[in-house]
Amino acid sequence: MLPIAETNEMKRPHLRGRFAPSPSGRFHIGNIFASLIAALVADEMVLRIEDLDPDRSKQEHIDAIMRDLEWFGFEWTSAVVYQSAEDQQERYRHACEVLETQGLVYPCFCTRADLHSARAPHVGEEFIYQNTCKGISAEVRDERMSCERYALRLDVAAAPSPLCFADTFQGESCFDLVREAGDFIIKRSDGVFAYQLAVVVDDAASGIDSVVRGVDLLTSTPKQIYLQRLLGLPTPVYGHVPIFVDESGRKLSKRNKDASLSYLIDDLGLSAEAMLGGISRIALALSPSGKR
Repeated sequence: MLPIAETNEMKRPHLRGRFAPSPSGRFHIGNIFASLIAALVADEMVLRIEDLDPDRSKQEHIDAIMRDLEWFGFEWTSAVVYQSAEDQQERYRHACEVLETQGLVYPCFCTRADLHSARAPHVGEEFIYQNTCKGISAEVRDERMSCERYALRLDVAAAPSPLCFADTFQGESCFDLVREAGDFIIKRSDGVFAYQLAVVVDDAASGIDSVVRGVDLLTSTPKQIYLQRLLGLPTPVYGHVPIFVDESGRKLSKRNKDASLSYLIDDLGLSAEAMLGGISRIALALSPSGKR
């Protein structure tokens, strides 16, 4: 008879995770922290470049992402996925059409200024849409669509309440999409497919069943699970890790020079081993196995 430890290890599912950086700037140490934990949890990793936004996505940042991940020793097991690729865009269009046939999508003509002037309530950093365009008559809606730019929003009125999932690091997490998020955008007014729709389609297309990311994206998960259910797609195992903050308690961003890889590597000359060693103790404590 096999020892219990070996039997449990044999039964553990093979997990496929992903790195999914947006090429809008160079990594900071918090990005590497989240990437390290994702690699600890999964058995293989896919690299996806989230270059949906043509105005913010730069080739120089893509090149830097590739160099930094390789420098730290991260590996991926298949071709790099680019959200801007035509085959990816076709998948997004198809998913959007499926949602439209379900009668769950409507045009939103609100500008950024409109949304701010409405003083929409919010939960944490999550602004809640006030259904400004939801009740527009079909006649007025068609007329405005013919001459105005508009985004597409997904109606969440029929979403389970609460929508709950087991988070690897945060435990049982429950959300009321209507009260805590509201109808959200799946396609922007400039024609760019929105993050929530794109990542759901991407994860399913790449066979991703392990998603590890910062806890600041925890509120995105119920939206993505709702989309997965509507589109008939599988739901990965989600895990949201603590985020790195600066001295004031604010989340690190690519503007934090003293935490940027440009500063740590290029200016201070720190090695990959030194930086990974410094954050590995934290990552290992958060890893489900605690030993891999």
